Amino acid sequence: MKVGKCRNLAKFLNRMTRKNIELQRRFLHEGPDTVEELLERHIVKKEKSNDDEEDEISTRRRLTSTRREALSLYRDILRATRFFMWPDSRGVLWCDVLRENARKEFEDARFEKDPEIISRLIIGGRDAVQSAIDKLVEKQKEQVEKERRDRDRR
Repeated sequence: MKVGKCRNLAKFLNRMTRKNIELQRRFLHEGPDTVEELLERHIVKKEKSNDDEEDEISTRRRLTSTRREALSLYRDILRATRFFMWPDSRGVLWCDVLRENARKEFEDARFEKDPEIISRLIIGGRDAVQSAIDKLVEKQKEQVEKERRDRDRR
């Protein structure tokens, strides 16, 4: 039964690697294209405005955008953890460990007010999720190739 699940996962990930770029884009949020765009969107810019109401509306929009980005990142992390279904040395599934760590990181940064720091955290989180998925796909490709070579030898 365990071998069947591994083969099914291997087949799935093999199909996924064929469309590696397209599928990764489907899994992850389509955010800004560059770091500059993300920073420009979130960094507070001083505008010469005497109207407090306009400033408040602007601030709310900026916060809403940042919250949306953070929530989107958190959801992407939860989606990506579904692929880490093996236990660690303590016997705890990696998906649970990753989810717990993501929750802790988000809770630690919950009351951060500096938009530049928030943007850096979001960018770093996106990079970490992307690199984890890339590494997982690469390892899965290696595993599939190894299984094919072993089958061909028989």
